[in-house]
Amino acid sequence: MPLVTVKGIEGVFTPEQKRQLIKRLTDVMVEFEGERLRPITWVIIEDVKPGDWGIGGNALGLDEVRAVQSGAVAVTDAIGAT
Repeated sequence: MPLVTVKGIEGVFTPEQKRQLIKRLTDVMVEFEGERLRPITWVIIEDVKPGDWGIGGNALGLDEVRAVQSGAVAVTDAIGAT
């Protein structure tokens, strides 16, 4: 049975966005594996608490993600990369 796991910072995705992720990721897996595997394709979305996620030695929280989403800062600025 195919299993797709998505980890993200808690609060980034709305419940509707999560439903869409599950549907669309299942569709992608079916494209590769065939329609017969749709009923047994699992998608798990795991929320990680803000601050419990780090990139390049820097903690990443909801504020940093929101700033990148809005275009206010570049990803490298949000994670403190040089």
